[in-house]
Amino acid sequence: MTAGYAAIVLAGGGGRRLGGRDKPALPVGGRSMLHRVLDALAGASPRVVVGPSRPDLPPDVRQVREQPPGGGPVAALAAGLAALDAGPGQGGGGDPALVAVLAADLPFLTAADVDVLRRAAAAGDHDGAVLVDSGGRQQWLCGVWRADALRARLAGLGPLAGQSMRIVVAGLRPCEMDRREVTGPPPWYDCDTEDDYRRAMEWGGHESAR
Repeated sequence: MTAGYAAIVLAGGGGRRLGGRDKPALPVGGRSMLHRVLDALAGASPRVVVGPSRPDLPPDVRQVREQPPGGGPVAALAAGLAALDAGPGQGGGGDPALVAVLAADLPFLTAADVDVLRRAAAAGDHDGAVLVDSGGRQQWLCGVWRADALRARLAGLGPLAGQSMRIVVAGLRPCEMDRREVTGPPPWYDCDTEDDYRRAMEWGGHESAR
């Protein structure tokens, strides 16, 4: 039986390449990208969203802010892990062994993709599992990790604001999961630019029409 898991969704950032728009709130196929990511994480407990406060999230989702606000993905990861450490009585959820760490702009990630990552992260002698894209690049914000490995890496980094996720994963040993056999829009697809978002809208429209 595969272990349960928690989830941290990084939903901050300024969306500078999208004209400063609130990227997680942008709709694809009639549903915001953030809500689509949370749908893929329906099996996680707890679910933590790091970023500006959002009144429309499901009631079980814990919302926290990275420090300083806008401090980048590593500061956001630390805030998410701290929310898990808070425990059930403070809005957290205990101490799960596995934690999904996802960007909020992955509109085509599904629960099946997360399950593949979760099973791989729970097995074998490695620190987690990440998707790789069609070019063979690891997608560091599309993975499931051993929570203790993430905490150990963050503890040795010093000031976290402005740090890159590559610094965190440099000392970790993830299993790389190739999902290129999946038909339809790729699960690792994110929306950094207007062109990215325009293509996601096109794909999302086809999804809605099916």
